[in-house]
Amino acid sequence: MEDARQTTTQPRRRPKQERSRERIDAILSTTMRLIGEKGIDAVTMKEVGMLAGGPIATVYHYFPNKSAILAMLYERFSEESRARFGAIIAEIREPADLTRAADRMLDDYFNRVAADPAIQDLQNAIQADKALQHLDIAETRHQSNILCDRVAPMLRPDQREPFARLVFLIFQLAGGVVRLALTQNQEEGRRTIEDYRSIIHTQLRLFL
Repeated sequence: MEDARQTTTQPRRRPKQERSRERIDAILSTTMRLIGEKGIDAVTMKEVGMLAGGPIATVYHYFPNKSAILAMLYERFSEESRARFGAIIAEIREPADLTRAADRMLDDYFNRVAADPAIQDLQNAIQADKALQHLDIAETRHQSNILCDRVAPMLRPDQREPFARLVFLIFQLAGGVVRLALTQNQEEGRRTIEDYRSIIHTQLRLFL
């Protein structure tokens, strides 16, 4: 039986024609702008339809509800994250490169979220929506697997499975750490990120 979560968070149809893709892009960009301006809870499907340049029926033609829009926004955010992290991971050529790569990924993620209030709100909404939480966990697993695939040949066979568990935890906890840091004042937030960085370094040293 089809997963009930997918029936409510997936778009009604994937765009095949250029006009449809442009329409979906307009819906997504409008939603993201409204999220940044007023927060997710205040955004309505009707308002998205009006400001995206068409009737609300057009929005429902592609998305059954707001959760489905958020899911596609998160999918696009994740695709960009994979590309950015992938470029950093590709530069790992020896174990000594791993800590530097971890620092760059943490800083890149923090700076992206800190620079865009809409991303912050989107991340919070994904965590709050039970129908969407699985997207975040699945994406964490995917991104951690990319790093593990790169590093595994540099590790002893008996290290690979515990290393994979550690990387998954580091990636998953990073979202919460960044969200916490962004609720704090600048100095306290900086210390939170540095404390987490220190934890990462300590754990990675067990494998280097």
